[in-house]
Formats: sequence, C-alpha cells, structure tokens
Amino acid sequence: MSLVCRVIPCLDVAAGRVVKGVNFQNLRDMGDPVELAREYFRQGADEITFLDVTATVDERSTTYDVVRRTAEEVFIPLTVGGGVRSADDVGRLLAVGADKIGVNSAAIARPALLDEIADRFGAQVLVLSLDVKRASPDLRDRVPSGFVVTTHGGRTETELDALEWAREAVERGAGELLVNSIDADGTKQGFDLELVALMREVASVPVIASGGAGSAADFGPAIAAGADAVLAASVFHSGQLTVGDVKAAMAAEGIAVREVAA
Repeated sequence: MSLVCRVIPCLDVAAGRVVKGVNFQNLRDMGDPVELAREYFRQGADEITFLDVTATVDERSTTYDVVRRTAEEVFIPLTVGGGVRSADDVGRLLAVGADKIGVNSAAIARPALLDEIADRFGAQVLVLSLDVKRASPDLRDRVPSGFVVTTHGGRTETELDALEWAREAVERGAGELLVNSIDADGTKQGFDLELVALMREVASVPVIASGGAGSAADFGPAIAAGADAVLAASVFHSGQLTVGDVKAAMAAEGIAVREVAA
C-alpha cells in the first residue's frame, strides 16, 4: 500500500461537460470540466481523473481541446481515459498535457494494446480502467470471482472475470488499476469493499477505488480494504464534500494523506 493515500476527483465528461448519473445511467450536467478541475486543484486534490464517458460508445477520440485546457489549469497528475484505441492515441493525449492514460474497452478487445502502451511509454503511464459489476445469475458458473468486466461505459457486459483480467493486465504492463463498481456507482451507499479487497489480493500495483462514495466516512473503509487511492465524483460536484473534508476524515482515522494548503 502507498505511504500516502490519494484523493482523486473524477470528471466524467460527455460533449465537453461534466456529467453524473446512477449506475452509469440518466446522466445529468454537473458543470464545466476546466472550472471544476481548477476548483479541485485549489481544494488540495492529489490527482484529477478525466473520463470521456461517451467516446467509446460514439466511436470517437477523447476531446483533446478539453484535456489541453484542463491540463493548463492544474499542476497535479491528470489521468485521461475514454476512446483510447492505440499507442498513438496515448502519445497524442500525453502531448496535450495528460500524465497517465486510462484504457478499458479497447484493451478488452485487443489485450496486446496494453503491452504496446507499456513498452512505448512505460507502466507509470498506463492505467487499466475496469468498470466492474456482479455477474448475472447465468454467468456465475463461468466467472469464479463473481465479478465481470463491462465495456462501452458500462453498457455492455462481458464474460471476462474481473480479477483474472486485472491480473493479466498487470502482467502486460498496467501500472495502476482504476476499479469502478457499476453496482455502487452514483448510489452514495459506500464503496464496494468486497471488490476492493479482492482486487488488492491479485494486484501488485496501486488500486484506485471508485463508485459509491456518499459521505466522508466512506473513504477510510476503502483504504482499509486495500485501496491506495479513492476516487469520487458526485459528492464533490454537488458541493456535498470538499477534498479537504475527505482528507480530514481520513486523517482522523490515522490514514496518511497529503496536507491541504491553508
């Protein structure tokens, strides 16, 4: 586990605007990504994650202009994902200011993409983004962990065991796992701690827990379950919590966090 646990606001972007829904459905407008990134940087975020949630569905690339403008406003690591299909896509995103690149659907379709990105840019650039849900009853006999990976922004369920895929991705060069629970996403009922703990068991790289944060008290248990970082969206976008609120709650539980500047 990392010495200092990171708090990461997530900007789910569609058509150049930050959106948020429940279980990846009924997306609603939450604001301008550049303005929100600037505010979270001010609040003391350790990183920002920018996910173009409709790029794969729409069969297009991530919006480079929005990434560039966001990178110009924040001076902390920026992870960008959505619509990344090749190592050349990664190169273009790094050129406009991204520090790390999240890959999901394209890697499932062609796992060798992970090797290509890691070989060309290094594991420190490559984040495997997993949108995970509990397997439907008809799949449980074929999915040992009980968790499957989905693609296309959570819209398409695969028969790929989430833990087996995570293990393979790390072997292929993924330097970090962003594990988002679709079942918990947007519900504000807390992170899926069982999923986090299982991912920690199979992963030799940092694990980012995502999906389900509803209060400052939800973040500490995710770290205790094995996450190295915690990611949230709607609780920050709505103003319900600040990054400082979350870090204060974590620090009160004895979790090491980077201090927020006064």
